[in-house]
Amino acid sequence: MYKNKSICVVVPAYNEETQIGKVIETMPDYVDKTIIVNDRSKDSTSSVVEKLSEKNDKIQLIEHKTNQGVGGAITTGYKWARDNDYDVAVVMAGDGQMSPQDLPLILDPVVEERVDYSKGNRLFTGEAYKKIPKIRYFGNAFLSLLTKIVSGYWHVADSQSGYTAINKKALHTIDWDKMYKRFGQPNDLLVRLNVYNFKVADIPIEPVYNIGERSKINIFKVIFTISWLLFRMFFWRMKEKYIIRDFHPLIFFYTLGGIFSFITVFLSIRLFWVWYVFGYIPSINALAAMFAFVSASLFTLFAMWFDMEANKHLK
Repeated sequence: MYKNKSICVVVPAYNEETQIGKVIETMPDYVDKTIIVNDRSKDSTSSVVEKLSEKNDKIQLIEHKTNQGVGGAITTGYKWARDNDYDVAVVMAGDGQMSPQDLPLILDPVVEERVDYSKGNRLFTGEAYKKIPKIRYFGNAFLSLLTKIVSGYWHVADSQSGYTAINKKALHTIDWDKMYKRFGQPNDLLVRLNVYNFKVADIPIEPVYNIGERSKINIFKVIFTISWLLFRMFFWRMKEKYIIRDFHPLIFFYTLGGIFSFITVFLSIRLFWVWYVFGYIPSINALAAMFAFVSASLFTLFAMWFDMEANKHLK
C-alpha cells in the first residue's frame, strides 16, 4: 500500500530477458502487485520472470498468445488491475528506463486525488537534450506538439512517455478494448481521457538511457503512424466532446479554418500553374489566396485558443 492506496504496476515486456530482472528486483516494497505482461517474447523473458515469481508472490506473469504491441500489453495489465479493483495502476517499461526513485512523484498527484492520471515528462529537465538520442528527442518533440492540439491537454509535453499512473475511476471508465495497441497508446489514451474530462498532471522525471536497453522503435515509421492516429483521433474528440456531449462553437472555427485551408491550397496551386504556363501572376488570384490563408490561420488559432480555455481546468 502507498498512502492507504493499493498499487498495481503493469510492466509490458517484449524480449527483455537482460533487463526484466532488474526491473522486478528494484520494484519498491509498497507496490502491492507487479503484473508482467509477456507480449509473445522470442527470448527467455518468460523463464526469467517465472523464476523470480517463485521467490516473490507479488509478481504475476500474464502471457500473450500472439504479439499485440506495447499498447496491447498495457491494456491487458490495465484490465487486470481494473478487474481486481486496485486503486492505482502504474505503467513501467520492461527495459529498465523508468527509475523506481521517480515512482512517488508519479503516484502522489493520483493518490492524493489531485488528478486522475499522471505521466512522466523527460523533456522538462535540462539533461534531456544531452541524454535522449537526438532523432528520438526531435521526434518526441514533434509528436508532443501534435498531441497537445489533438488531445486538448495543452500543458502536457513528452507525450511518448510511458511512465504513468491512473486512478480507479479512469480505469473503470475507459473502454480498453478500443485502445490503440502499438507505440501510439499514450497519445490515444490522452485523447480518450480528455473526452471524459479527467485531470492530467505532467511530472518532471530524469531520462534514463544507455543501461543495456535495446530500442524497438523505428522513429521514422512511428512518426507517420502516430501522426495518422492523431489525425483520426482529433476528429473523434471534436465529435465526442464538442458535438455529442456538450456543444461548443469552436467546432465552427475549426470547420471554417479547414475550409479556408483547402481554398488556400487550391488557389495557391492555380496561382503557380498560371505563373508557370503564362508567365505572370494573376493579382486577383494572389489576393484571394492571401485572404484565404489569413482567414484559415485566424479561424484555426481562435479554435485552438477556445479549446485551451475549455480544458484549462483539467491541469
